[in-house]
Amino acid sequence: MTAARTGLAWHERMMWHDTGAGASELPAGGWLEPGEHSESPATKRRLKNLLDATGLTEQLVLLTPRAASTDDLVRVHTPEYVARIQELSAGRGGDAGSETPFGNGSFEIAQLAAGGTMAAIDAVLDGRVANAYALVRPPGHHALPGLGMGFCIFANVAVGIRHAQAARGVGRVAVVDWDVHHGNGTQTVFWDDPSVLAISLHQDGLYPALSGLLEETGSAAGAGTTLNVPLPPGSGTGAYLAALDEVVVPALDTFAPEMIVIACGFDAGALDPLGRMLLPAAAFGTMTERLLAAADRLCAGRLVASHEGGYSAGHVPFCGLAVIEALSGLSAGIDDPFAYLATIPGQVVEPHQRAAIDAAAANVAAVPR
Repeated sequence: MTAARTGLAWHERMMWHDTGAGASELPAGGWLEPGEHSESPATKRRLKNLLDATGLTEQLVLLTPRAASTDDLVRVHTPEYVARIQELSAGRGGDAGSETPFGNGSFEIAQLAAGGTMAAIDAVLDGRVANAYALVRPPGHHALPGLGMGFCIFANVAVGIRHAQAARGVGRVAVVDWDVHHGNGTQTVFWDDPSVLAISLHQDGLYPALSGLLEETGSAAGAGTTLNVPLPPGSGTGAYLAALDEVVVPALDTFAPEMIVIACGFDAGALDPLGRMLLPAAAFGTMTERLLAAADRLCAGRLVASHEGGYSAGHVPFCGLAVIEALSGLSAGIDDPFAYLATIPGQVVEPHQRAAIDAAAANVAAVPR
């Protein structure tokens, strides 16, 4: 792939989303001393800074997001929910529903996050770029139609997909979510929709509790179009690549989407404070290469990644860099200082991980053609 064929959706204002003081992912107070909330600007801004400092940004196509309109948002969210977030944001902010604090002006910023994903999708559909990365904040994959959840206000990927279908004439779309937490919001939006294949690889039982089970496979016309791969804590490169090769890619081949969207979280990284997985940065690059090959084979290479979670300020930039290097075929020309993580124990598939992957693979047969 030549230079300037990968888009990067970015806007500094998304870094101004205010989640307030926190104690890790919890609100400060009582015996929890105030500190920085887990969903802070650090990881995303440091990824952009690394792209800038290495010179990679100037070799990408910079995509400026437009704010998602109310019409865009209500394809996924209820009008009442959108209005409530707008009203709270015009004041001092509040909580979007469950563990999703925000401050003044975050409604407009969350519109930009959804709009950034839309901009990346549009650029790919227009042929301006071969693929794209939406470096957006706040994240989106936990947001339900009428409730914010898990730091997510609007369902960025779902809003982008509905835009592609309603405004751009796209039919079948596949979502591959490798955030360490279950993509429950995305699953809910597309639960009975036969036009969207929603695949989530996540740490079994982490968040939300009792969500993302093997038995959750969609309903009604959407039966078989939800596919969950709950992996045991401690899964590393071998388990994730096996899950991609034996579950995700066969499901994509069966479904034959017109576009693939990655819900691209980096909290399965080995240094993440909110997950217990063992991935080094290079694994995210390899997973991206696997999905690029599937996209080339199935949908003329149309692939978009939208940033989700990831809370290690040091490690996330290198995980993101690995993905963007894989998308673009370019090299930043630097070594990963955390490359040693690829040599720590746990990178080979263990028997209990193999059993979980095999169980998920059994559900691929139900994916509709």
